[in-house]
Amino acid sequence: MTPHMNTRRAAALAAVAAMVVVGMQTGAANAHPNTPGDSSSATSAFSSASARTAAIKSAQSDASTTASALKLGAKEKLIARDVIKDANGTVHTRYERTYAGLPVLGGDLVTHTAADGKLKSVTKATTARISVPSTTPKIKTAASARKVVWAGDGTPVLALESVKTGVQKDGTPSRKRVITDATTGKVLQSYEEIETAGVGNSQYSGKVDLSTTASGSGFELTDGDRGGHKTYDLNQGESGTGDLVTDDDDTWGDGTGDDRQTAAVDAHYGAAKTWDFYKSAFGRDGIAGDGKAAYSRVHYGDAYVNAFWDDSCFCMTYGDGADNKSALTALDVAGHEMSHGLTSSTANLNYSGESGGLNEATSDILGTSVEFFADNSTDVGDYLIGEKIDINGDGSPLRYMDKPSKDGGSADYWDSGVGDLDVHYSSGVANHFFYLLSEGSGAKTINGVDYDSPTSDGSTVTGIGRDKAVQIWYKALSEYMTSTTDYADARTATEKAATDLYGADSAELKAVDAAWSGVNVK
Repeated sequence: MTPHMNTRRAAALAAVAAMVVVGMQTGAANAHPNTPGDSSSATSAFSSASARTAAIKSAQSDASTTASALKLGAKEKLIARDVIKDANGTVHTRYERTYAGLPVLGGDLVTHTAADGKLKSVTKATTARISVPSTTPKIKTAASARKVVWAGDGTPVLALESVKTGVQKDGTPSRKRVITDATTGKVLQSYEEIETAGVGNSQYSGKVDLSTTASGSGFELTDGDRGGHKTYDLNQGESGTGDLVTDDDDTWGDGTGDDRQTAAVDAHYGAAKTWDFYKSAFGRDGIAGDGKAAYSRVHYGDAYVNAFWDDSCFCMTYGDGADNKSALTALDVAGHEMSHGLTSSTANLNYSGESGGLNEATSDILGTSVEFFADNSTDVGDYLIGEKIDINGDGSPLRYMDKPSKDGGSADYWDSGVGDLDVHYSSGVANHFFYLLSEGSGAKTINGVDYDSPTSDGSTVTGIGRDKAVQIWYKALSEYMTSTTDYADARTATEKAATDLYGADSAELKAVDAAWSGVNVK
């Protein structure tokens, strides 16, 4: 093709995401969901990224007035992080909160304001009053520890936030974040921040068009159409960016893992399709909605069988698989990893407990939606996660959305112990909900794949189609979910989103309720 010439996580929440559990393992989605007489939409009404930036700046300038209107304490302040404007003029503004200058972890909130400026409602990560008796720790503090207020559960307390870096058992970088009570020394929360899973000849998607940039006498994998996204070769390294991938004739890879460019082709293509999906489906200009691109790194480590997103570098990273020839760069994997960045930029879901399962499920949901959107004949859309990369060595996918337990570990339905599972397994509840909402229960064949999705109570669920389902999920994620959202909260958030989009008496809202009941979230 013709060349183009041209975490943060509430300061303490999950910043990186991996595709797999450590140690193991129809049609384009450009929907316009508005029904007659309904002027709301999941897409932003801002005309450009600069308009959104101006709206955030304006919200920040009015933050003290907003804090007063919300009757926050004198020591509390709001920091505007995002603004979404519906087509009907409703504005959803997401704020982080500070207390006496300290970040309040789990104190985020979203205001929902009508077109006339009247505050309609507020969604809070916690309803507790933010206050601590002292901001002086009573235990010894490391120089690198940061003072915060922990409001993630129960009564807010003064806490210390520290980060320990290293390497996990499978070679994935480790960044373990620990929140400790600054008075008693008790660990309040501890979790791993690594959230895992021209013309190009790709390994998984066939021959694809790539947006590249001419450089000197050759070309480089820089996508001038999508914020300048770059793809780098780490050369089996585990830090830095490595080398920007370049080529002499703008024809990249040979479709096999023996050619080092092939992994870069899949990664570059996946990032482009994910960007395009966000733009087409949600009117979102990149991961953070600001038109700025992330970047991709391929050939990470030696025989590394994983892929991950990292907030700290705002980048996706891919290993080469056990044989160093099967890179984890398939289309739904790329969409999965990039979507961890979108979650971080919106609801900022904690990467532990039920919110961690929702975080992982969001990446599966959006990665699957990217695969359908791409309409690639070599990698057709399906409700199987990672089916192309054969990570299990027997041709089976990594996860199944119609019946998650088929992977041997994921939960089909909610119960009180779901939050204790690894987030890749607790995600099954939301993945199953999304499948039921999209396609309904029972046996069916979609794009040549057979599915048979059960419900917890034997009920029959009628799907509303994937296009509508993903609009509901995105709106709930970007406007109603917060860092501490659990499955019960997610049901409420998607009910609000469906009501906004389709109406209080709509079939879509009834389907949302039926699908959640089908996975035992009642």
